[in-house]
Amino acid sequence: MKNNNPSHKVKSTYSMLVQSEEKERNVFETLVYGVIVLSAVVAIWQVAHQPVKVPFTDQAHASATQAAVVSHS
Repeated sequence: MKNNNPSHKVKSTYSMLVQSEEKERNVFETLVYGVIVLSAVVAIWQVAHQPVKVPFTDQAHASATQAAVVSHS
């Protein structure tokens, strides 16, 4: 015998999760997402402030390279 009562619906787990409003879960998710965003910003900031040593910018190295060049003209 089928039960055609509209109040007796089978709900999926996803629909039950979407319908539930757990305030503690929402606060926890907000904190976790905030920490993730903050850690990404800090990581980008650290990389942006690292010194980069570009080759051939050292004056001692540049002058030694120029002295080794011999003109054959």
